[in-house]
Amino acid sequence: MEDKTSHAAGAAGCVGALAILSSLITPVIAEGADADARFPVKPIRMIVPFSPGSASDFLSRTIGQKVTESLGQQLVVDNRPGGGGVVGTVVAAKSAPDGYTLILMAPPLLVNAIIHRPEPYRPLEDFAPVTQIASLPNLVVVPAAFNARSLKELIELAKSRPGQLNFGSAGVGSLSHISGELFKSAAHIDVVHIPFKLFSDALGEMYAGRVHMYVSPISAVMPGVKDGRLRPLAVTTLKRSAQLPDVPTSAEAGLPEYQFDAWFGVAGPAHLPAALIGRLNRAIGDVVRNPEIAERFARQGVEPVTSTPAAFAQLIKSDFARYRKLVAEAGISVQ
Repeated sequence: MEDKTSHAAGAAGCVGALAILSSLITPVIAEGADADARFPVKPIRMIVPFSPGSASDFLSRTIGQKVTESLGQQLVVDNRPGGGGVVGTVVAAKSAPDGYTLILMAPPLLVNAIIHRPEPYRPLEDFAPVTQIASLPNLVVVPAAFNARSLKELIELAKSRPGQLNFGSAGVGSLSHISGELFKSAAHIDVVHIPFKLFSDALGEMYAGRVHMYVSPISAVMPGVKDGRLRPLAVTTLKRSAQLPDVPTSAEAGLPEYQFDAWFGVAGPAHLPAALIGRLNRAIGDVVRNPEIAERFARQGVEPVTSTPAAFAQLIKSDFARYRKLVAEAGISVQ
């Protein structure tokens, strides 16, 4: 015959144990939720995996003060150059997902994960996208004395002299390298890639006529365009740049297959809580939409762009697939 008293006692013991366990877990959950609600309570570090003076550095510092004011804690820009962006990106990927370490992301960070072996980080798995903040048009430029006066003429010249023309870049995997390779692929031309460690060296070679073409962020080559040493042939985005309204887009210039949008955005390490992602998305988005920030962006040819975390994640995913294909087709590798 079953001992009902024994069963009752056992059930009571289980209920008691669950109550004790619940009492231990509940404060932890409450503490975590409270921490998210109070965020931030200390300065936030924004890792820029490139040197001071880069586009990523400019964007981070431009929004930094306003983000500080919005969140009530300082946003500290932490430049971690090295390995074409790999060093700083690895630091960000390995940081605690507590909202106090962010990274300014751009297309080179996707390419680095493809061309380096072993893979230094996983762009789709190791980061939590927060928001896009900017779009930077690129400009196809040639030396002022170069024969091509239009994008069509440049393509025709390159096709008539396969392997004899070249294009410069700021290094393997850089924005100028990616955009140059995409142009080469879309135009079906055979031009030689020449990477430089310093942008100033690339410009010097262009002014001397030894580098024939460069696809650069518009702000970097604007001085050369204004003083007449560089000739702009096309803007790589879907609409014209307000800084150079007379320069056609690549589609208008006869190459609709070619488009390159140098986007920039903010992300945190993987597993960043949704509540913190939302808090950061709103704060940074409000700053990017601020008229003062928009004006400062515009002076550098930068278009302010905001997005949902999901939309930014989709942009990263689609471009990662695009660049993986480009790297394979172009045979791009670390020199």
